[in-house]
Amino acid sequence: MARPEVKRGEIWLIDLGLAQKVRPAVVLSVPPLDQERALVSYVPRTTAVRRTRFEVPHTAPNFLPGVFDAQSLGTVPAVKLVRKLAIVDSGTMTLIEASVCRWLGLATAQA
Repeated sequence: MARPEVKRGEIWLIDLGLAQKVRPAVVLSVPPLDQERALVSYVPRTTAVRRTRFEVPHTAPNFLPGVFDAQSLGTVPAVKLVRKLAIVDSGTMTLIEASVCRWLGLATAQA
């Protein structure tokens, strides 16, 4: 099966398996080169808001109000991506990156 064209900052429906179902998530990783593993790292989007410091609010057409939850980041094979839904604006992507850095304790977290 051919790799889908996936870019950082895109929101995709991703098949996360039986326990988590198919859900939207923003792509965090860069596209792999041909000789690299066909994996995609993501931050899932949820409407189950808990108001933690690791959630980034997101509203957009065709989406219920929700958040991207950096505590639930993960990686899946690219074949688990079902279809592209949208692209996150650059301001929201910056907040997601900062939230991931905060969650992982990386020094670059600013927000």
